[in-house]
Order: sequence, then structure tokens, then C-alpha cells
Amino acid sequence: MTSEEFARRVEALRPTLYRICRSELSVAADREDAVQEAVLRAWRRRDSLREMRYFNTWFIRILVNICHDIQRQQGRVVPTEAPPEPPPRRDDRVQALREAMDALEEKQRLCLLLHHIEGYSVKEVAAMLGIGESAVKQRLMRGRRKLRELLSEEVFGK
Repeated sequence: MTSEEFARRVEALRPTLYRICRSELSVAADREDAVQEAVLRAWRRRDSLREMRYFNTWFIRILVNICHDIQRQQGRVVPTEAPPEPPPRRDDRVQALREAMDALEEKQRLCLLLHHIEGYSVKEVAAMLGIGESAVKQRLMRGRRKLRELLSEEVFGK
């Protein structure tokens, strides 16, 4: 793979990468670091990719692993600063959806993001996450159910 083709593919994937990081990591600097580290690791290991049609799956798997590494490292660090101020409020519906997505378990949130927002098939999501297709389907079902509950509480005040 040439450097131009690699750069083109990464650039096309960039919005997806940041959405995945947003679902996994709460600090913007960590999201930036994760994407940069994923690009670096993928570049170094580009010869290990056997079929170019699996580039997105391969790259996203690298990114998810890096996000998990960052989460593990954060578990060992005691914060010394106050948390950052929340961003300004957006459209209430968008904000409600973001808060509901953030309230989901990481496993469910990531499956919903990859399948429904990014448009990957169940089979592709399973490959990205290193789990079976039935596990992906189960996480999707549970995530949608939980989202319905959370959003109906928000809308109807139940």
C-alpha cells in the first residue's frame, strides 16, 4: 500500500474514527491521541493487512484497542484537576440522544454506533470488535431497548 493510498483511506475514515473515540473517551485530548496513535500503529503494521477490502475493519479494530488501553491507563490515574465544563447546550433532542447514548454500557454504545450510525453490517462489527455475530445482535437489541427506555423517560418524564 502506498503512502498516498493509506492517507486517502485514513482521511475518508476520519469522521468515523472521531465518532468512535467520542463514544469511548470523554476527554477531547484523549480522543486526539487515540486517533493519532491508531494512524501510527496502522502505518507501521500496514504490511500485515492481507486484503485491502478489510482496511476499515482492521483500522477500527486498532483504534478500539487503543481506546481500551487509554481507559485502562485512566483507571490507574487519580485526577488532580476539576472536570472540564460541559459544552454549551445544543438542540434538546440531539442533547437527549447524546446523553442517552453516553448512559449505555460501552459494549452496547459501540455496537450501536458502528452498526446504525456508521452503517457497518453485523458481520463487520463482529470482526472489528473480535466477538461473534450473535453477541453483536444481542448488544444491539439490548442497546436499542435501553435507548427506548431512556429516551421515553426524557420525553415523557416517566
